Amino acid sequence: MKRLATFACGIGLTLLGSSAVTVPAQAATAVTSPLAATTATAREVAAFWLTGGGDNLKNATPYDVRTVVQGQRTSGQVVPDGKPGALAPVPGPEPSDAKLPTTSGKVFFVGGDGLPHWCTGTVVQATYRNVVATAGHCAYDIQRSDVRFDKWVFVPGYSGDGATPWGLYVGKQVVAHYDFDAYTDHDRDFAFVNVYSGVVSSDGVLSSTGRLADNVGAQGLSWNQPIDSPRTVFGYPAGAHPDGTGPHTGETLETSTGPVSTMTLSDLPVDRPIGVDSPFPGPGSLGSSWIERYSKNERAGYLNGITISVSDTDGDNRYDTAVSPYFDLQTAQVHKAASVSWTGSILV
Repeated sequence: MKRLATFACGIGLTLLGSSAVTVPAQAATAVTSPLAATTATAREVAAFWLTGGGDNLKNATPYDVRTVVQGQRTSGQVVPDGKPGALAPVPGPEPSDAKLPTTSGKVFFVGGDGLPHWCTGTVVQATYRNVVATAGHCAYDIQRSDVRFDKWVFVPGYSGDGATPWGLYVGKQVVAHYDFDAYTDHDRDFAFVNVYSGVVSSDGVLSSTGRLADNVGAQGLSWNQPIDSPRTVFGYPAGAHPDGTGPHTGETLETSTGPVSTMTLSDLPVDRPIGVDSPFPGPGSLGSSWIERYSKNERAGYLNGITISVSDTDGDNRYDTAVSPYFDLQTAQVHKAASVSWTGSILV
């Protein structure tokens, strides 16, 4: 059994323009599954990635499973499952000239092939400053039953060469929607991973860098929002378009901004997919954050989507659209289950 704990939760959420309300307990189900469940295991995971100057980080390749879907944009609207709501972002370090968020980074893991791979992830607001959001199939191996990826870690601000500028954060557990855990429902293809406090290595000795969001800040979260305003996408795309143009290295964080629309997908059973104009290829882009109301000055906004695939909607052999589940109240409830989970340090 891959589920350690399954629970429904009634939670207090702050709605835009209103006071806190209590969500009915039966509205959603969150499932918690272990990654590195003990501090001893977590130290082994950290050593795997940091040994040899980060050789395994440098040798990792972009995860390339279900990166492309056949889709079309539509003019429809998404019907929310309740009132709109939002959680505010957590301020990060002083902005640099680059004006890119320190909250974005790469999630690294060992795949079913026994090799190191990576997706994109982002830090999202949480009670214990320890939650990373990514695509569900960047945490669960959808090619194998009842399996989470091994040696899962997050490196914010990753820019190649095995460097960990803000530390390396080992995943302790992943919190997902029951429908993704049980049925691989891509309407729920998102995951919130609780990570331990960060570590760096010097001559093979680990030292702590503290809690994740204390170091880099955190994006807010919004749900049940209209899709009539643009979203800003942050990710690490790698590879080229089908016509061979526009190759991306995957070594640096890239961004694009575009309008959002509803979509229909012909090769993936999804009820409410949405798409955003984005020129990124799929490998490396899985898990990219869609930020609503992004402020360049603050380098923050509200996480309102996660790239689960990309599509060439006009048939010109160039990807033009990133695809995400619609973030509704159940998304917020799954996030809440992760938000209240404490992790602590692996150096105890």
